[in-house]
Amino acid sequence: MSSETAALIERRTALLGSAYRLFYDEPVHIVRGEGVWLYDTEGRAYLDMYNNVPHVGHCHPHVVAALTKQIETLNTHTRYLHENVLDLAERLTAKFPDELDTAMFSCTGSEANELALRIARACTGGTGLIVTDFAYHGNTKAIYEISTEDIPAAEVPDFVVTVPTPDVYRGPYRDADAGEKFAAHVKDALATLDSRGIRPAAMIVDTIFSSGGVIATPPGYLRDAALHVRNAGGLFVADEVQPGFGRTGRNFWGYEIDDLIPDIVTMGKPMGNGHPLAATVTRRDLVDGFSGHAHYFNTFGGNPVSCAAGLAVLDVIEQEDLQKKAWEVGLYLNQGLAALAAKYECIGDVRGDGMFKAIEMVEERASRKPDSDLAQRLVNGLRQRRVLTGSTGIADNILKLRPPMVFSQENADHFIQNFDEVLAASQL
Repeated sequence: MSSETAALIERRTALLGSAYRLFYDEPVHIVRGEGVWLYDTEGRAYLDMYNNVPHVGHCHPHVVAALTKQIETLNTHTRYLHENVLDLAERLTAKFPDELDTAMFSCTGSEANELALRIARACTGGTGLIVTDFAYHGNTKAIYEISTEDIPAAEVPDFVVTVPTPDVYRGPYRDADAGEKFAAHVKDALATLDSRGIRPAAMIVDTIFSSGGVIATPPGYLRDAALHVRNAGGLFVADEVQPGFGRTGRNFWGYEIDDLIPDIVTMGKPMGNGHPLAATVTRRDLVDGFSGHAHYFNTFGGNPVSCAAGLAVLDVIEQEDLQKKAWEVGLYLNQGLAALAAKYECIGDVRGDGMFKAIEMVEERASRKPDSDLAQRLVNGLRQRRVLTGSTGIADNILKLRPPMVFSQENADHFIQNFDEVLAASQL
């Protein structure tokens, strides 16, 4: 590590405090981005395989131009009339079934999820919440309480009950009826709430189960889980912050993997390509029920500049056919990963669609024992080769790949070559 990097880390710690974290044993000082590439202070290029926030690529010129034009003209809030927020709401709701016809805007996925919980509680009269057992939904207090990846078990409120992540690789159910069996735990959670005298308000699910390891959701799970919650008077909330906007290639939204229409859908991060923009999309009757309890206003949510970014992102997804590209390049990347899995026994599983992959590292395949140390060595080894990835999962043994949607077959080849080299070195 250079003296300049060490000094910057020391300054950062002094000014920002110990709660902040950095990626990698040797942190990267990034000063510029373009497409799938990030550049450090010495002009060295890093392939970004991890940062899903710049959804259509770092500093995409169409998004930059839209932001620049709007910010030099006007920026204000939604208590004045302006076309941008209406245009974005119209184009966004067009991506959903007719039932989901109303959009409410905020700045972050945390805010979008908190608004979803407020709506659910206002409309059901319940307070109880069901979440999976290793999930992340945001960092406001209300959302921290349901982010089971972060909150200590002793701090989980009585109105929150967890269910197992529907993991068919590592979980107890692996057969064709795994979805039904995992969903049955939702009925158990509802019974637990009832035993505590708590009415259910909602179940909220990250539809790709990113923190749980980018799970290959068993067929029927989302549909059956939603049915159980609705039968008990609650609502089903699909958190699309990570899988949404065509990232999986297979569908535009993660919940579409099942025959399901959620009651509420939340999104954030990618929809502004890094500009703070999030949304909560739901049915008109639920919004009307909520507005009978409280009006909604967010000073920055839905401002003309953020909405210009959101409109530009949708332009790029559609004009560059990025959902289709994600599917095709994702299949190509899967082929390369499958070849490496045939070569290296430490790769226990490869899963995920489009531009969202998980590579599960194990000590040996028969027991599927997670190899957390190896995963961290691989992440840092790739960083040394200027390929940026990350890790996830309850054992932190799963490499998570989620590059910008403009990721190409050439980029995939670059990753596979470097990953092969790092894996080979790890076997010495």
